[in-house]
This record gives sequence, C-alpha cells and structure tokens, in this order.
Amino acid sequence: MIAMITIAAWLAGMQQTPFPIVQTPSAALVAGGVSAATEDPLTRPIGGSRAAEWLAPVPPERIFGNSYLVGFAGLSVALIDTGDGLVLVDGALPQSAAAVLANVRALGFDPKDIKFILSTEPHWDHAGGLAALARDTGATVVASKRGVEGLRTGKHASDDPQLAYGGSWPAVTTPIRIMKDSEVLPLGTARITARATPGHTMGSMSWSWQACEGKTCKEIVFAASLNPVSADDYRFSSAAGAPFVAGFARSYRTMDRLKCDMLITAHPDNAGDGRFSAKTAACRAYAERSRQALAKRLAAEEADATK
Repeated sequence: MIAMITIAAWLAGMQQTPFPIVQTPSAALVAGGVSAATEDPLTRPIGGSRAAEWLAPVPPERIFGNSYLVGFAGLSVALIDTGDGLVLVDGALPQSAAAVLANVRALGFDPKDIKFILSTEPHWDHAGGLAALARDTGATVVASKRGVEGLRTGKHASDDPQLAYGGSWPAVTTPIRIMKDSEVLPLGTARITARATPGHTMGSMSWSWQACEGKTCKEIVFAASLNPVSADDYRFSSAAGAPFVAGFARSYRTMDRLKCDMLITAHPDNAGDGRFSAKTAACRAYAERSRQALAKRLAAEEADATK
C-alpha cells in the first residue's frame, strides 16, 4: 500500500522508475536508437524496456551561453564549454555512451577535450555510462565522497532505500575526484560549484554554474534527483530512514536558497515541460514537489503502522 501511494504521489510531478533490469546483450537489442554493444562490458545494456523510453533520441542543443544538452528525452546529460576544456554532467546508461559522444561531436566539439564528468548520484540510470565515458575520453569523474563509494563498486550503498531492488552497473576504475559541498571546480572561464543534495541517495550532488551571453549571465543548476522512492519494504519513518529524511530537508533548504535561472534535472520531466525549466523559482518549485511527496509518503507509513 505504501509503495503504491508513494509512487502515485511522486508521479504527479516527477516520473522515475527505481529498479533496473539487466538484459543480456544481443545484436537485435536497440534502446532508444542506441545499438547494443555485445563485446564491451562497459556498454552492455541495462534498464530493460524503460531504457527505450529514457534513451529516446533528441537533438543536442545549446540552452544558454556555454551550456548544452547532449542527453536524451528521459535522461539529461549536460555539456559545459569552459574555453579550456569541456565538462559533462551525468552519464546516463552504459549503452548510451556512444550516443552522448556523438551528440558532443554534432555540436562541433571533440570528446577528447572532455576533462571532467560530474556525477549526480550513484544509481544505474545516471552513473551507468560513466565508466565507458571516462575510458573513452580520458576524463576524470567527479562526485561526492559517498557517491564515489557507489561508483567504485557499481552497486547500491548498503543503506540505500533502493538496495532491495538489486542490480548493478559498470564500476568506474579510472581516476575519480572527490568534491565537498560548496567546493568549486575551476576550469577555463567556468566555476562549477558542488551542491550536496542528499535524500534520494546520501551521496547525491547537484551542480551549479554561471553561463553568459554578452553581458547577460544566468545561473544554471543541474539538480540531482529528489525522488523519495524506495524498495517496497523500506520505511523512511524507520531509524534507518531518519538520515535520509534529514538529508531531504537539507536539500530543500539548498534548493530554496539557490539562485536558479535555469533548472536541469537528471530526468528532464522532473523540471517540468521540456528538457529544462527557465521559470522563476524553478528550483524552489522542484524542492516543493519533493517536499509534498515525502510528506505523503511519511503519512502513508504512519497510517499503515496503525492498522
């Protein structure tokens, strides 16, 4: 009952499926226009039927200034041109790595100029492609300390609310840089700030930077998921769930105070209609949708406990 209420509440504003289904690769498998790689363990398809929806192809586009989208209809991947190298944000699925790099080339950039790949969370749908992208570009992956633990193992953390779903993704074996909350990554003209946003995972990290066109500048936020979803038997109201509830509260405060002219979310529809949101107070609205979904989840758990 709780799981049904939770999913229904969240889907009103944010669509996300929590569980991976690992597929055996075959030449016939195509996910969102991305051909399965049968010989490469780092691009072996995962995600089952949901991958085709998430990886539906959309053209790469510049959203403002030095900032671009090179991902898919259901999974965001951002590109920042710093003038002294490129930065990717998120890695989508293992089988989508080639398509991400093709989108980078379509914009006129060389993937070998990618210096860093920023990770939002240690989950298969956003971190699955990191290993292949890092290997193929030579870029350094960047994540929170807790995030790195999941990226190195390719598995959910032992305290992850979604642990019981199981599944795995390619572990990152290339260099990873750990960044702390509010730490700044400088590269070229860009100053990219790490924004700890725990709750969905304890290692979740959002990223913000300024993009300019002439004298007009905007603050862009690539937000990690704030979806209060879990495996069916997990309880956010339990002692194990308390740190996650506190993490969500911290993330809401962060999102509420961030200057946020443009919002990109890990799943585009979490931001609203389209691939990003340029609405006033988009980050606050994003946090509020999660706040309401979590409140409904906790209320459902309380009601279920009294039966």
